[in-house]
Amino acid sequence: MSWADFRFEDPLWLWLALLAPLAVLLALLRERRAPAIVFPGAARLKARPKGVRVLLRWAPVALAALGLAAGAAALARPQEGTLREQVTTRGVDIVVALDVSGSMAAEDFQPRNRLEVAKEVVAEFVRRRADDRVGLVVFAGRSLTKSPPTSDTSVLLRQLDDVRQGMLPDGTAIGSGLATALTRLRRSQAKSKVIVLVTDGSNNAGEIDPATATDLARAMEVRTYTIAVGRGGEVPMPVEFQDPITGRTVRRTIMTKVDIDEKLLQQIATRTGGEFFRATDPASLRHIFDRIDKLEKSEIKHAAFKRYRELFPPVLMGSGALFALAGLIWAAGFRVAP
Repeated sequence: MSWADFRFEDPLWLWLALLAPLAVLLALLRERRAPAIVFPGAARLKARPKGVRVLLRWAPVALAALGLAAGAAALARPQEGTLREQVTTRGVDIVVALDVSGSMAAEDFQPRNRLEVAKEVVAEFVRRRADDRVGLVVFAGRSLTKSPPTSDTSVLLRQLDDVRQGMLPDGTAIGSGLATALTRLRRSQAKSKVIVLVTDGSNNAGEIDPATATDLARAMEVRTYTIAVGRGGEVPMPVEFQDPITGRTVRRTIMTKVDIDEKLLQQIATRTGGEFFRATDPASLRHIFDRIDKLEKSEIKHAAFKRYRELFPPVLMGSGALFALAGLIWAAGFRVAP
């Protein structure tokens, strides 16, 4: 038990304990001033009790003083407190829809490509959302749920680490990615539902039109934050091909034009009550996720209180036992003064 969790409910009774040393002092004065007739040479005849007998003579006073101190402590009601906390969280359900199309391999986010940087930034974002449920959807030519909204951060991070290019047919199905993310939020009971859509292209695949998915998000009251990744235009892109002479697979970086449909992403964000962002480098992408983190805060209420357990019963019984023992020794004839 720590002293921080200990208290006396009625500490004024502790003043009564001061009577204990006062009782010992009065007994001592009584012993010294006890009436007696002094004869010459009486000191030689007086048998002075020693050892155990001396202790027994003073035992009633000492035990009674201890009993009085223990009784005062018992009346003050010592208590041990245990801290109890109630935490009420009104969380946010978030689904990150991450583009894994071939253009996310562009190397304009040096020293790594767009996808690797995006994965790292999303992981940092997930670690900060410990009180919320976060899910992950990836999309390219079609979409795939990697994890439904979960509060198990470790599971989600493992799924995120498993994301790679080539896991889906190539293309950029923004409408399908958004629709799949909405499906993950369909049964959510959270106060706030959010999608963070990260892409670097324009919609060119999928069976669901982005406008239809946007209307659905608006009807479900799901805010969508859209992030356009990359500079756009011509960017360095790694390309693998087979050398016709050696037959080996050769990897080269060529300049490739990548178009980003900013207008579409702005419309999705505006119609759903979210915001559109443009990330042209790793630093700006981190700043955007930091801003989203601040915009979508969970409401957390802490209620702390202490429950106290009474400790006076054994102290009171100890006090009674001390008084009883003092009485027995006194009755046996061991007393300080005649």
